Amino acid sequence: MNTVTIFLLFFGSNRFRMNKKLIISALFIFIAVTFNSCEALNSCKICKQVTYIDGAVTHEGGESEYCDAALIAIETNPDFIDGNKRISWECR
Repeated sequence: MNTVTIFLLFFGSNRFRMNKKLIISALFIFIAVTFNSCEALNSCKICKQVTYIDGAVTHEGGESEYCDAALIAIETNPDFIDGNKRISWECR
């Protein structure tokens, strides 16, 4: 057998196709683990609680930095409304 025949037997065989599928699968899993969605959770913002009465600001709480799950909880928290008084979170 010459080298061309060995090359064609190896790269033309089903074994190479299976190895190719395994390599592609392993590469896909590596990329998925490396660049997962949790990477975006490392963001932080500075937020404060603001009280409005009749649309005018009456009180602003102190600013604090919130990150990850605490920031998500604040941003998804709806405004508290009681008559003409509204308390909300503002982040920058």
